[in-house]
Amino acid sequence: MAMRRHVLEDLRLVRLPSDPSISPDGSRVAYVLTEVDGDENKRSLWWVGRDGTPRPLTRGKADTAPRFSPDGRTIAFLRDKQVWLLPADGGEPEQLTELPLGAGPPVWSPDSGRIAFAAAVNATPPGEPVVSERPMHKVDGVGRLGGLGSQVFVVDLADRSVTQVTDGTAFAGTPAWSPDGTRLAFADQLAGDGDMFAPAPAVVLNLSTSDIELVGDDKVLAVSWHGDDLVLVAMPGTEAANQTLVRDGRNLAAELDRNVMPGGGGYPGALPQAFGQELLFCARDNGCTHLYSVKNSGVHKLVGGGRVISGLSVANGSAAVIVSTVDIFAEVAFLDPATGDLSLVTSYASVFDDVVHVRPEPRAFTISDGIEVRGWLRRDPSAPTPGPLLVDVHGGPHNAWSPVRDWIHLYHQVLVAQGWTVLLLNPRGSDGYGEKFLQAALGAWGEADERDFLEAVDSLVAEGIADPDRVALTGYSYGGYMSCWLPTRTDRFAAVVAGGVISDLTSAVGTSDAGPAIAEHEIGGPDRLAALSPLAHVAEVTSPTLILHGEADQRCPIGQAEQWFHALHDRGVPTRLVVYPGASHLFVLDGKPSHRLDYQSRIVAWLDQYAGKRS
Repeated sequence: MAMRRHVLEDLRLVRLPSDPSISPDGSRVAYVLTEVDGDENKRSLWWVGRDGTPRPLTRGKADTAPRFSPDGRTIAFLRDKQVWLLPADGGEPEQLTELPLGAGPPVWSPDSGRIAFAAAVNATPPGEPVVSERPMHKVDGVGRLGGLGSQVFVVDLADRSVTQVTDGTAFAGTPAWSPDGTRLAFADQLAGDGDMFAPAPAVVLNLSTSDIELVGDDKVLAVSWHGDDLVLVAMPGTEAANQTLVRDGRNLAAELDRNVMPGGGGYPGALPQAFGQELLFCARDNGCTHLYSVKNSGVHKLVGGGRVISGLSVANGSAAVIVSTVDIFAEVAFLDPATGDLSLVTSYASVFDDVVHVRPEPRAFTISDGIEVRGWLRRDPSAPTPGPLLVDVHGGPHNAWSPVRDWIHLYHQVLVAQGWTVLLLNPRGSDGYGEKFLQAALGAWGEADERDFLEAVDSLVAEGIADPDRVALTGYSYGGYMSCWLPTRTDRFAAVVAGGVISDLTSAVGTSDAGPAIAEHEIGGPDRLAALSPLAHVAEVTSPTLILHGEADQRCPIGQAEQWFHALHDRGVPTRLVVYPGASHLFVLDGKPSHRLDYQSRIVAWLDQYAGKRS
């Protein structure tokens, strides 16, 4: 077979399975398959059995959240934000809901007779003024909230009636049925000033009496049941810290000192699920998201190594996951929960069997203050040295690079083929190295972690890997912030590409949907916000800077990019601003394929122009 290198157009060939649902008899798995269709991201439902032959379930373009009924006869799913039903053995889908603002993921009752879900309510009519009284008055990808909230609904499949079962709540999260089908648990902002998508107290609703019981004092991201006990993925209340797995007031994952990962936009993991007497959950370790089980004897790692778990489904002694490794973007696998053994049953990565894929090599750097930081290098060992070096900074700041095959950053492989080395560092503040490390940059963005990057670069220069005159910098979100901050501290970067930037923390606190959380949990008061704003130090910047930003970004608002662009331009720094119309903050993950391809192409071109060739 003639081998080739990755090209950016390969983005159009990537097919990604997600959100698995295993059948009650454990024989097959339904899942979402995302693939590029023209300039859209098409999502349809597929299923695969243990024979490893995937088959389509639906032909829609926006089908998500498949859920097998407990009796195995029906699959509920979302199509264009409404709940539909599909016979598990084949047939035509039936639309179940027609809610004005759509529905959330369906959740089956234990007897297969009802479906619960959370749904948005009370949106401001189009064209009318939007009135805001809450600090979190807008959300990236959603827009301005106004009076928008969410309530819990239940559909009785006997007569197809849809009943709203809550009304005193501000924002209700996805519900979970109790094993006896009499109660629903969910995260619930009861107060009138509650914020959508913010951690909220857990409550249990008695469906017979409509009584709501508050469960503990924890702020939670997700809820599930383990027998009659409620299991919470809880958030700290005062500062960034590990998310915990709480049952009966006890953190079941305390011995790990790792962040419990329930999954979500831009983050892997899965909702904790009961498996007999055990509880399966995901936590991040050394950048990877592993699968663990916990029971009376303690916590046991089921799936570890250089792997990332981004979906989990359990039913009657069987389990399935979505797994990524150093060689595959994502595949469906059956899991043996007793041993942790995985059996891959899809092979979507096979389309790239003729592509030379450069695996990352693990690296650790001891910084001058004694802290060890870890990460990975992507490089071709046969490339001439010293060569150009790209430092790519992850977002968060409490996210982390992993070693798995990466479809989001295909430009890494393209650059490596051109002789570049790519440094993927997890500096202090990154997730997966314990709570103390996670908190090491609180109140000191940039100040605390800048040395991690600069001294790692020094090491690679000293080793003869990196050419000191061809060091480049890029990053997105928090990485975009650091791509503004680091050039104020050094002139060593020959080229910079800053994506989804924060340049002025003072204004970001009042304009970002995450602004209040940044001020309260991450940075502190006005003096620290001003001191840690790259804009306050822009006079020190000399590095040619390309700025890439989504026009509809509410996490890092477009004004942050515009301020940085004008400040650099006014000082004569070579700069260019590229704005992607209609794009939200996460467009680099799930935006228009043409936008994602353009984004990566511009990175490669800018780096080649300013740092790719010897001067």
